[in-house]
Amino acid sequence: MAVNTVGLLSPGDMGHAVGAVLVTNGIKVITCLESRSNRTRGLAEKARIQDVPTYQDLVREAEIILSILVPSEAKKAATLVSQALEETGETLTYADCNAIAPQTVREVGTIITSAGSNFVDAGIIGGPPGPGIMNRIYISGPDVEAVEQLNKYGLDVRVIGPEIGQASGLKMVYAALTKGTSALALELLIASKRLNLYDALITEWEMSQAERYESFKRGLQSVPSKSYRWIGEMEEIAKTFGDVGLTPKILEGAADMYRFIVSNPVSNETPETIDRNRTLEQLIEKLAE
Repeated sequence: MAVNTVGLLSPGDMGHAVGAVLVTNGIKVITCLESRSNRTRGLAEKARIQDVPTYQDLVREAEIILSILVPSEAKKAATLVSQALEETGETLTYADCNAIAPQTVREVGTIITSAGSNFVDAGIIGGPPGPGIMNRIYISGPDVEAVEQLNKYGLDVRVIGPEIGQASGLKMVYAALTKGTSALALELLIASKRLNLYDALITEWEMSQAERYESFKRGLQSVPSKSYRWIGEMEEIAKTFGDVGLTPKILEGAADMYRFIVSNPVSNETPETIDRNRTLEQLIEKLAE
């Protein structure tokens, strides 16, 4: 099938960047901005993503819909699209790219396939794409051809298997390392500050963990602005581990840590308003108050 138009839900931090790559490479990208924030509307405009009035318009025009949302919105978005598909009689391919557990993604898939459309499991690994920066979109399922074609339009799409749940599972185990480690790092740094041991810890890190410390200095500054999104992601990873007979408690703790960060005013930052001159210690001092 030819791909001319891709629907995107929603053009937030990741979504608008993915959409911008497609637009730059000749794909028309549309979205429905009903009830979306002014910031999201601005990101859509920046990426040249076109707004359509309703979900019915979205499913009439798009051959593919990419769902890139916070985990808690995945089922709601699929339900709205499913209702629009049933009302219009249209069919398309719906790719859920959200950070959700394999079991959750199967439930989303059932919502879409019950409306007669094709469903693809997808997991995004890496940050938002941009000039010189590319992430990977891993996909799985019995019929992934339509989404795989987006390789022709600037994205790095990789098929990893025929089963719904494989792509989302890869995302879960990967993010357990990256975002789970960030939660642990922030917790231990805050603890060291409250124990009056921050300087001693950093001195030891500079001797024995220099590379990791440099990574923390670069990476932890942006975490507060993303923490509200990562709570649900940690809960979905915990569910993933629990579903395969492992303890969910480690990642449930990470979710608690991100809730703690969200309770601090520093979490009101957006990626555009992060204080780029702030040191790691200054960030930890704010969080330790």
